[in-house]
Amino acid sequence: MAIGAKGIRMMLAGVLVLVAGFILLSGGGSDDPQVFNYEMFDARRLVAAPIVIIAGIVLEVIAIMGNFKEKED
Repeated sequence: MAIGAKGIRMMLAGVLVLVAGFILLSGGGSDDPQVFNYEMFDARRLVAAPIVIIAGIVLEVIAIMGNFKEKED
């Protein structure tokens, strides 16, 4: 297989980090369209979520491009 067990585990971790970033990005809307909700401009959505999403993408790239040596018995 082109990607070993360690690479697959890193890919799954990257997907989980990406999902966590998109969960952090969600929310902040208002039920009433006439009321503006400033909660959508908090630091969680503008700073933390993009950093977590970029970290997940970096993990995915490392998992795919990394050369992980498998232990040979």
